[in-house]
Amino acid sequence: MTRRLILARHGRTAWNHAKRVQGQLDAELDETGHAQAERLAACVAPLRPDVLWSSDLTRAAVTASYVAAATGLEVRTDPRLRECDLGPRQGLTHDEYAALAPEEFAQFRLARYDAVPGAEPTVAVRARMTAAVADLLAAVPPGGLGVAVSHGAALRMTVAALLGWPDPALETLGPLGNCGWLELVEHPHSDGLALTAYNRTPDFASRGAVG
Repeated sequence: MTRRLILARHGRTAWNHAKRVQGQLDAELDETGHAQAERLAACVAPLRPDVLWSSDLTRAAVTASYVAAATGLEVRTDPRLRECDLGPRQGLTHDEYAALAPEEFAQFRLARYDAVPGAEPTVAVRARMTAAVADLLAAVPPGGLGVAVSHGAALRMTVAALLGWPDPALETLGPLGNCGWLELVEHPHSDGLALTAYNRTPDFASRGAVG
């Protein structure tokens, strides 16, 4: 029996709303973020997940706490699920970043994070994230579902790595919205994973949309 994973981004923070680079700096969910997390939990709970993990950063852990309350699961926090560290650019608004280093900011917006000086290398982010996802999958019983709450850039990088896509393919993936999630299932004909949904959101799910 195949196992499934849901990997979700955290709810909105005031920094998200202000378009401020967060990286590994900690930030609380804002009022909208709490509402998003509650709706995410309402979508996930009927799927009866077996395992719930989260980044240890506050915005992810609090989002996961809503899922825990709705499912009765205990959250396991794992620092490997953190957002990528964006070095000295953390804390800047997008406007400030663009004014400071316009060419670099353009690369950042294309998810070319290695162009950011002092940032955690993409290869390192992928290594820790894929290791965490592999351990999460291993903790899921046959036919079961594992859920993890993480961060937008780290998840975007990880999808490409998990699916064996070449680096340029990363740029064809749009960003995950706050409390947007992706779904992966064990591939029936290989040892890998297959992507079955990307950037599913609570509002999208509530409309009964499929695919």
